[in-house]
Amino acid sequence: MEIISFHKDNSILEKKIGYEFKNKDLLITALTHSSFANEHNGSKNINGRHKDYERLEFLGDAVLEMISSDYLFHRNPDMPEGKLTKLRASMVCEPALARCARDLGLEQFILLGKGEENTGGRERDSIISDVMEALIGAVYLDGGIEHAKTVIFEHVLDDLNGNEIFKDSKTLLQEIIQSSPFDTFEYRMAGEEGPDHAKVFMAEAVLDGKVIGAGKGRTKKAAEQMAAAEAIDRLKGKK
Repeated sequence: MEIISFHKDNSILEKKIGYEFKNKDLLITALTHSSFANEHNGSKNINGRHKDYERLEFLGDAVLEMISSDYLFHRNPDMPEGKLTKLRASMVCEPALARCARDLGLEQFILLGKGEENTGGRERDSIISDVMEALIGAVYLDGGIEHAKTVIFEHVLDDLNGNEIFKDSKTLLQEIIQSSPFDTFEYRMAGEEGPDHAKVFMAEAVLDGKVIGAGKGRTKKAAEQMAAAEAIDRLKGKK
């Protein structure tokens, strides 16, 4: 029986995440919801049966927590444990992962059963975030921790659009500006590079006509947030 997905060409997804699977079966498993596996019990992978992503999700969740913990630990050498825990939770929570997954268009590749498809499962945060974790788990199994780390850095940690870690940066920058005698402030897009499936945007934080911070990201907002972080460092350095 043919395996049918909303988007049949999984090689497009591989290009988007920057990793090509040696074991394609792992990628298919990572994209397979239990509703599809139940409805297509005649579909078999190379292991003899069609699996859903739940075990890979379990593994990917652990890999993501480890990598994000290491990232925060080294990025914030003076931050106490409680704050680190709170930031990590904001980074790997369901809505945050779902946003990162949608930036990749991951929902287009999920294998869903008809019932789940008809009830809007493809747009549900809980499913999309689970598949994101399963994809991380699959990359880890197929290519090891370094490839998994690269995917996490490029598509989760570098794209924290809306998460607390960068909300703090933008909020802090705004507070610094408002408490000082500055006239104008804006975020300005400085360009973009790369192919459509791996676009990188560049933004600048501009204060009174001067660029005080620059950043890159997979979305315009992520680039602005990185620019805000650099601007804070520069303003604090001046003080």
